[in-house]
Amino acid sequence: MPFDRANGALRADLAAAFRVCHHLGWSESVGNHFSATTSDDGAVFLLNPRWQHFATIQPDDLLLLDSNDTGVLDRPNAPDASAWCIHGTIHRKHPRARVILHAHTPYATALSCLADPTMVPIDNNTARFYGRCAYDLNFGGIADAAEEGERLADALGDKSVLVMGNHGVTIVGETVAAAFEDLYFFEKAAQTLILARSNGGPLAVLSDAVAQNTADGWRDYAGMADRHFDFLKSRVAA
Repeated sequence: MPFDRANGALRADLAAAFRVCHHLGWSESVGNHFSATTSDDGAVFLLNPRWQHFATIQPDDLLLLDSNDTGVLDRPNAPDASAWCIHGTIHRKHPRARVILHAHTPYATALSCLADPTMVPIDNNTARFYGRCAYDLNFGGIADAAEEGERLADALGDKSVLVMGNHGVTIVGETVAAAFEDLYFFEKAAQTLILARSNGGPLAVLSDAVAQNTADGWRDYAGMADRHFDFLKSRVAA
């Protein structure tokens, strides 16, 4: 698709998210992918180029793609096949997913490799995700087949976090800042849960009522995302 300049702020935020991810030690060689839709139906979206390191991504580097375009992978400068599989399908099937962040952050990935990767509510951060997580435990290798994208999109359903068994995590949100805040807190929550499980003792799991109350309470702190992301962007200013 032709390059657009109509979404300058979105391009700037999404490009910054890659650099912030690397700054936090969460990049993985030249893999993993973030995207953000520019159309009301979710079909048209921005995505990082194939195999460009997160630390180097600038707004003008982002590809503008249409998830309904069946010839994307046959063209020069095609996106990574797994990125197209996951992001293209989720954007097409879930217009509410304005931003999609897929990463292999250390503790979230470790959690995804447990036989039971449930995000159990044991503190404020783990309870933040109470009732918000979907799980796909049908890992079959690198996700680059159309049917895999369909399965992942179906598994996500109406949730905002998809724990991908033996793989990593995918976060969806309304803005780059909101999605990144969830990625940040999911990694912290996974760290807490992995450490709490490490001595083999029983977990002090919150009741459903307390977990739900805690999750609901986080809504009053939604403004944290913008302030936090603004700070993080200042650390990686181009």
